[in-house]
Amino acid sequence: MIHRMILEMRFSVVLAFSVCVPSLVCVADDHSHGTTGRSVQPPTVFLDKSPRIVAYQLNRLDSERLLMVPRQTDDVKYIPVYEAILSRDGMSPQFRQESVAALAKLRETSVAEETLAALEKIKLDDRQGKRTAKVLAEMLLDQPVATLKQSKAMLEDAASDADEPFVRSVGLAALIQIGDAASAWSIAAADDESTLAWLDAVGLVPGSPQRLALRDHVVELIENAKSEKVRNHAITAMSEIASQPSETFDLIAPFVADPSYRSAAVRTLLRVPVKQRPSKTSQALVATLVDLAESTAPAERTTAQFVDAMQLADQMMAAVPAEQAKSYRNRLREVTVRVVRIRAVEEEMRYDIPYFAVEAGRPVQIVLENHDLMPHNLVVTAPGALKEVAQAGAVVGSAGGWKDLPFVPALDSVLAASEMVQPDQLDRITFDAPTEPGEYPYVCTFPQHWYRMYGVMVVVKDLDAWMKNPEEPANPIGSNRSFVQAWKLDDLQGEIENGMKGRSPHIGARIFAEASCQGCHKVGSEGGVIGPDLTEVFTRYKGDRAAVLREIIDPSHKVDAKYAMHQILTVEGRVVTGIILNEDKDNVTVLENPEAKEPTVISQDDIEEMVQSPNSMMPKGLMDQYTQDEIFEMLSFLEKADPNKTPAP
Repeated sequence: MIHRMILEMRFSVVLAFSVCVPSLVCVADDHSHGTTGRSVQPPTVFLDKSPRIVAYQLNRLDSERLLMVPRQTDDVKYIPVYEAILSRDGMSPQFRQESVAALAKLRETSVAEETLAALEKIKLDDRQGKRTAKVLAEMLLDQPVATLKQSKAMLEDAASDADEPFVRSVGLAALIQIGDAASAWSIAAADDESTLAWLDAVGLVPGSPQRLALRDHVVELIENAKSEKVRNHAITAMSEIASQPSETFDLIAPFVADPSYRSAAVRTLLRVPVKQRPSKTSQALVATLVDLAESTAPAERTTAQFVDAMQLADQMMAAVPAEQAKSYRNRLREVTVRVVRIRAVEEEMRYDIPYFAVEAGRPVQIVLENHDLMPHNLVVTAPGALKEVAQAGAVVGSAGGWKDLPFVPALDSVLAASEMVQPDQLDRITFDAPTEPGEYPYVCTFPQHWYRMYGVMVVVKDLDAWMKNPEEPANPIGSNRSFVQAWKLDDLQGEIENGMKGRSPHIGARIFAEASCQGCHKVGSEGGVIGPDLTEVFTRYKGDRAAVLREIIDPSHKVDAKYAMHQILTVEGRVVTGIILNEDKDNVTVLENPEAKEPTVISQDDIEEMVQSPNSMMPKGLMDQYTQDEIFEMLSFLEKADPNKTPAP
């Protein structure tokens, strides 16, 4: 029997969609695509039956069919439909927001009350339940402060009496968010479990100023807590408070010597910016960590905790005098190779480390951790070979090339490569660094990912000398862009009308190409065909500039399940990721990647598990390296390119 669950996965290209929901509204989205041949019939659901029978009917539906069930806000019989959508794993924000607003109207309650009620029903015993609970918590805490204040009594009840600790943390975070940190702290003081819930609430609080006000209480718990568990949570909570980083480093560093607190302490210290780490404390800590490495049993030198500790030691070598650093480095080489941990950032299709350095000819281990929602790999290439290797990898496909690894071509310019790492998994690749100093790119070779997912391994003769005065390598694909801002629609919406005046379509077209949009999307006669044609995007959105801008800034706001990515696990352990083109009782037909020559057909009998994405296949953060003016230039370009749209003055 196929076990269906929802797992958030993403793909690298934008596929447009439009879906008409019976008895509701027709939702047109810029993410429609014509390749899918699926024809899904709306389900028949009897909403006049008992609540138990209605719930049974709805639970049997996948997300796509659930969204086809009629729903309106003029009859309480639709409440079970909205409840199912709100709490369904993997549902996109658009439909959750629609559902919580509808429930508040039908029950004459508030959005905050309905969100909290749904949160309390979520089962937190698996990854998907936890992810859904996190999404609902963010929805609640994102409500205007004035709105949350109206539900203060309810929030206090949740903070004090909820059975699930996470729900208590959400209630406490909401109290802090509305400016009643005193009440939250009073509740936290009741017992250790309440204190733990308060500490876990620190990272949930949306605003940095609100978190800053909690720092003194966190410090007090770090210094005076009698419970080891409370102190560990307090050390972790300190990593969520960005103020006074140097003081935080001095406060937490001594706990590295204690095995009971080492793991939490190292993780918190790693989040303190390198330039904010006091030199004296750093030097003492390096000595502690080198001693730790030498005393750690070989079998334990591959654990996440050990890798974290060695990463921290490596980062702080620059604070140590040169000769002493060289001595420490030699001691570490006797017991472990140089380890570099690289993480795939969730939903952003990028590595968290843009470059790192290794010593020529020395062994190095790269640990690739995938915290994104779809598979990624890491391939180290010869200088200047990134694009060649990535494009050849797409041709090789899942059949494999270099050492039979999927999407890795058998080229001399491939120096090292990982497996295709699944979500929440990791892979280690160990190799000797090249003997020739230089800048060696690394890249994800899954089709189309190389536009954004890359970095540089800098090979140097003397690693300690380089770390004393590190030089950022050249961007391997020639981009000179740097981070500007993590843009949200609210940052731009109020400026749209004035911001669109006097724009040049030539500048907008250049930005459209530079931001890699043109690789997937066509405007007029130019551009790619992987994603939707954007020539008439303003016509589709009826000239609504804010709606088009939302699709650029917040691509996951609207996602139709019909066009979501799926991950299929076969009974033999094979993982297939792609868009379902067709599904019947015998087979599932999947398009694995945009450059696949033929779809993959999998027998239903061979499927162990099939899970669906709620997110857009377009990564977020595409415009975070562009200014407000540049974003409006590109938006103006799309508007003026639409032959059916009369541009605003």
